[in-house]
Amino acid sequence: MQSIHNRPLWAIAKDIRAHWAKPNFGAVPYIDALSQLDNVNDKFGFDDARGLILYFLSNAKTWRGDDAKRIKTELKAMAGIK
Repeated sequence: MQSIHNRPLWAIAKDIRAHWAKPNFGAVPYIDALSQLDNVNDKFGFDDARGLILYFLSNAKTWRGDDAKRIKTELKAMAGIK
């Protein structure tokens, strides 16, 4: 079985959509971009995945609950932040 920290970004984006019924409008473009990527080394246009993760996290501050905490922790680990 694949480790949670090795999940592709598109799978994490799918997980976000499944657990965040009404995402903050500012987070939606980053969810969309992450859904097109596999890993933290990928690029979406001129943006790197790490930057997109950070932008998503800054726009997802209102998302609460166990799923939000789990997914945000996973993304932070992928981006190399604590």
